[in-house]
Amino acid sequence: MRWLDFGVIAAYLVGITWFGARFRGSQNSLKDYFLGGRRAPWWAISLSIVSAETSTLTVIGTPSLSFTGNFGFLQLVFGYLLARLVIATLFLPAYFRGEMFTAYELMRIRFGTRIRRLTAGTFLILRALAEGVRVFAISIVISVVLGTGEMASIAAILLLTLLYTYEGGMTAVIWTDVIQMTLYVAGAVISLFLVLQEIPGGWGHVIATAEPLGKLQVFDFRIGAPAEFFTRTYSFWAGIIGGCFLTTASHGTEQLLVQRLLSAKDERQSRAALLSSWVVIFVQFTLFLIVGVCLFTLYKDHGWTPPAVTDSIYPRFIWDRLPPGLSGLAIAAILAAAMSNLSAALNSLASTTVMDFLRPLDDVSGGRGDESTWLKRARLATVAWGVILAGVALLARNWGGVLQAGLSIASIIYGSLLGVFLLGLLTRRVGEIAAMCGMVAGLALMLYVRFATPIAFTWYVLIGTSMTFVTGLVASIFVKESPRAAV
Repeated sequence: MRWLDFGVIAAYLVGITWFGARFRGSQNSLKDYFLGGRRAPWWAISLSIVSAETSTLTVIGTPSLSFTGNFGFLQLVFGYLLARLVIATLFLPAYFRGEMFTAYELMRIRFGTRIRRLTAGTFLILRALAEGVRVFAISIVISVVLGTGEMASIAAILLLTLLYTYEGGMTAVIWTDVIQMTLYVAGAVISLFLVLQEIPGGWGHVIATAEPLGKLQVFDFRIGAPAEFFTRTYSFWAGIIGGCFLTTASHGTEQLLVQRLLSAKDERQSRAALLSSWVVIFVQFTLFLIVGVCLFTLYKDHGWTPPAVTDSIYPRFIWDRLPPGLSGLAIAAILAAAMSNLSAALNSLASTTVMDFLRPLDDVSGGRGDESTWLKRARLATVAWGVILAGVALLARNWGGVLQAGLSIASIIYGSLLGVFLLGLLTRRVGEIAAMCGMVAGLALMLYVRFATPIAFTWYVLIGTSMTFVTGLVASIFVKESPRAAV
């Protein structure tokens, strides 16, 4: 009955691509293409934020975390809530003063054009690397289902996602996100119900098996020696502090998520979208962690040997154990998460390339490109980034577990970005040169921390942010610069 599953998957891929491409008619300007014309309701933007924040890494990586460990990852989610409060209070008022297309326009207003290019370029590198991991993650799922090679799997998902992103812009991204997020949450709920059906005693047996082994533990309040404190990835302190800094950086400074916040009609709706998204995020992470513990119980009861790549354990269960039709639906749900995040990445990479690099150069040279010309260039930039991400995905095969690899790559660069944004929002005396010195110092330190120390990635953003902020303040004492307008 595999033909039924293939039919469901094919119907989803064709349907979502057709649905997204239908928004081409509403794309008449860069504001339409990059911000959806600021017409999307707050609840749709909220679900789009969730969809971008979770991605395939969550869908296949989170069950793996609880399968091999416990519920400690949820400690990060509480830090995510604290970060949202910081962004709503500090960042959103600055973003909604005037009409901005990217996060890095704020840096131009506060510091100047050079740091705008530096922060925008940092984002392009960060997102290309992190998204490459996500594209590779979905190739794991496709290879499980179709047995195809990594090249074919990567090409298939990229081409389909690129098609509707190219045509429909941010409007297509947001509304396909809504559908795709609903689908992959529904797929997880169905999977959970069916795996519990295979476990004699159901949820009660899962608790009886997992609890004595500490697999339901959420909080770890241990402090211990400094070496242990900073090398333990999931603890209460790393979750609250590290999770807060990580999410403040990702949602407050990275174009992938800031672009969604800027797509809201006004600051109030943007704030509602941001804060409400945390509730969904918490439910989602909890759901996927529960799935992982249930799979652990099932494997333990049957004495099965886990696959060598534990990230494949959830998609493998779906494909091998779920009834025909339902397994196809659940796999389509995982593909939905991948396409959702990938489309957003393509659009945000294109918007940063056009608005922070190409259009300012055109203005300087006296170019007179009209909106239709720039719309064509935006679409070409989208295609170019699709090609680049395909190359990065092929390199990501040797970077370890997909969830932790994605988060650790992002965390290396997030510190510099968040540090310079905080310099812009919280100080007045720090100028462009001092801020750039801070960014370089923060990035240099984080490269050392990543490759020469055992410090857990959950602390990366705090360390990088602190180094950037302090270096910028110190440099401003020695480098005298003319003050610019506050933001």
